[in-house]
Amino acid sequence: MRELSKRFRNIRYDVQPIIEQLQQGNILGDRIGDLGEDYVVYKMKIRNSNIQKSKSAGYRLIYQVESPTSILLLTIYSKSDQEDISAKEIRNIVADCYDEES
Repeated sequence: MRELSKRFRNIRYDVQPIIEQLQQGNILGDRIGDLGEDYVVYKMKIRNSNIQKSKSAGYRLIYQVESPTSILLLTIYSKSDQEDISAKEIRNIVADCYDEES
């Protein structure tokens, strides 16, 4: 998010309501099904208020539900930078997160 904030000044403002909803226990977005049963990962669209386009041209936030009280934000990217993210890339991000915890 730090890199995106250099180009999109409002990213923290755009993402904050989503983080608050996740903290309240709401599950948002669509589950990514092709990751297997080991990962409960969701992808959601977030409007980028710095550009005058629809939510589909904004950000994609990927997060993992580790438990009912633990959510791990995996990555966020702009659709203008990256069209989509593959299941393999998501698995690598999750693996990197768990490697850092060790």
